[in-house]
Amino acid sequence: MTDTTDAKTHIADTVKANDVVLFMKGTKSMPQCGFSSRVAGVLNFMGVEYKDVNVLSDEGIRQGIKDYSDWPTIPQLYVKGEFVGGCDIITEMTLSGELDGLFEQNGVTFDKDAAEKIREANA
Repeated sequence: MTDTTDAKTHIADTVKANDVVLFMKGTKSMPQCGFSSRVAGVLNFMGVEYKDVNVLSDEGIRQGIKDYSDWPTIPQLYVKGEFVGGCDIITEMTLSGELDGLFEQNGVTFDKDAAEKIREANA
């Protein structure tokens, strides 16, 4: 188990070292909760390269990420070191096109057609 100081350092290093990071329950190929599955599904469908961090594999990280962001729930998405939000926020941003803009501003590659298909399917 990671202690809180180590967890905070590990989280900060991970967020800084990767353009897009998703702290989630499970992994991008095998999410272990519906909310994590929804966010990972959006990122996977849009072809976004991202680092997945399974909070279930380390209690220090699981609690540490909540303290780090001052956000009580998981999943948590970070883009270029900045906390973006959890499942509801990412869902809203995807449907409004705001997530596309955030990725474009930060030079994150994604499939615009796939993003549009998500919006069409949810219109």
